[in-house]
Amino acid sequence: MNRLPRRHLLLAGAGLAAGVCAQPGWPQRPLRIIVPYGPGGTTDLITRALTPELQRQLGQPVQVEHRPGAEGNLGCVEVARATDGHTLLMGTVGTHALNPVLARRLPYDPVGDFAPVALVAQAPLVLVINPAVAAALGIRHVADLLRVARAQPGRLNLASGGSATSGHLCGELFKKLTQTELRHFPYRSGAPAQQDVIAGNMDLMFDTLPAALPQMRAGRLLALAVSSAQRSPSVPDLPTLGQAGGPALQGLAVQTWFGLLAPDHQPPEQLLRLQRDAAAALVRLRPAFAALGAQAGSGSPADFATLMATETLRWAAIVKQVGLKVDR
Repeated sequence: MNRLPRRHLLLAGAGLAAGVCAQPGWPQRPLRIIVPYGPGGTTDLITRALTPELQRQLGQPVQVEHRPGAEGNLGCVEVARATDGHTLLMGTVGTHALNPVLARRLPYDPVGDFAPVALVAQAPLVLVINPAVAAALGIRHVADLLRVARAQPGRLNLASGGSATSGHLCGELFKKLTQTELRHFPYRSGAPAQQDVIAGNMDLMFDTLPAALPQMRAGRLLALAVSSAQRSPSVPDLPTLGQAGGPALQGLAVQTWFGLLAPDHQPPEQLLRLQRDAAAALVRLRPAFAALGAQAGSGSPADFATLMATETLRWAAIVKQVGLKVDR
């Protein structure tokens, strides 16, 4: 992680205004933010919430383009190689913490190929269950779920948005800590997994709160707990897993996050402009993100770089703890 502070982050701490003024004509045309996943997911929701405020700051349209495939690798490679000065990446816990841990070889360098612009948002996962399944089994709380899972090992099906995603890993950690057996079924993304839980084809899943919140409010999903260390301000009545699951789950606290990144070769004065304008946009976006079930990012680009480094180490420890084979 040392290259980022030397190359970019120290610049952000000195001469910000002078750097921005050094190239008053930039941006000269619309910018694009590459979302390395398909439309309709949480990354898409977060990016589209950001773009109106960001384009107001920059004075140019900001377009969202999707480049799904290979666990986010395709989109990351496109941005890393972009030379037009107007292409950014919405990186995630998947692209910049999980992929470095789980892939034997990455086609991009998550540290050396990118410069941090801003941590855009953080959001917990939420343990949700099909309401009809919950009613049939008498499940209203995490304690009820544990009772059923222990009495009927393998009875409950646990969907996820894909193998080795944050939802899958959170589920594996949940099973290990509670010594329960839930049958895992990975999907190609979170949206079809959620749809099957709503339809009753699957029983439960760890979904991102922004993706699940509309379905929770509509009564199509029953939420049992959030995965963060503290309760979410968006659903303050919903307990954390540590609060709801007893001593076994005291240490289970994970969050998803989303951050804006530029190619490492972005000119310093442009990067400083992006960092300044993204920070201003995020201040105004706090109520909008809270309504989505997320918390607007804060802190400096250096703080974001530190988060990516610490999260990579944290997820590496989780992968080791649950015994997941690294093979992709």
